[in-house]
Amino acid sequence: MRSGANARARHESDQGHARSAADCPSRSAKAPKLLVEQPTVPATSRRYRRRMYLIEITPTPAVSGDRNTIGGSPILAPDQTWPACRCGTRMALFFQLDIPPDVPTFGGDHLLAFQCPRHNEACFPPRERQLPPHYWDRPPPPNEMSFWRILRQRTGVPASTADPYLRPLRLTVARAEKSGGRRDGSPAFRVGGRPAWLQRPERYRCACGSDLAFLAQIPENLGFPKRPEADEQQDSFRADEYGMFLGNEIYLLACPDWCDPAAVWPVNQN
Repeated sequence: MRSGANARARHESDQGHARSAADCPSRSAKAPKLLVEQPTVPATSRRYRRRMYLIEITPTPAVSGDRNTIGGSPILAPDQTWPACRCGTRMALFFQLDIPPDVPTFGGDHLLAFQCPRHNEACFPPRERQLPPHYWDRPPPPNEMSFWRILRQRTGVPASTADPYLRPLRLTVARAEKSGGRRDGSPAFRVGGRPAWLQRPERYRCACGSDLAFLAQIPENLGFPKRPEADEQQDSFRADEYGMFLGNEIYLLACPDWCDPAAVWPVNQN
């Protein structure tokens, strides 16, 4: 794993939008945010294309078989093993949820987000819009390794064991009254709708040739409560919580043609 200083040097030299470990601010030290105006959607398709659901972490403990959770037992396809980092560590299940069926393109999929508990770094923007083959396992430079795995499953059963790092808690997934970004005051943890870019929009093409489509957004510095017995996460913003990608704002862009369950790119901005 690269050091925070090396990550910052790469970040600055490669026009990155994500903060590195050396630049990770506390909750009270927010970076300036710039919302980019999104293109107008024709009135005939606006309502359908922008359907969005808000996700909230509840204090209710999750049990095996729950499908909308942080931590807990992931719902995995029979041929899908629990993802492991290149360092050999089994990844932590940060969250999983059923994508509501009326979300365009991805409705009906089961979304799971994993990250290595020992590696907490940013995902830096690649130099080319075209992503290489197996970019989810071998991410393009300046990234050195894939310490995350985002999956979409269409079938699956609960794993026999639960995640040992995060507290198993249920999520609620509720239809939003509006589909815009932060301007309507809605929480940013969402699936569907359209992204609220903090910096310029980023567009990428999957290795299969399809343009990646917006799937979900995870807000900056969102904390995932950890189990009391779990080790503290490296470079986390709180001792009792884990964060994804150093707490950067995360935009999940996924292959609409479902060429691989892991064909998802996590854009980081702050």
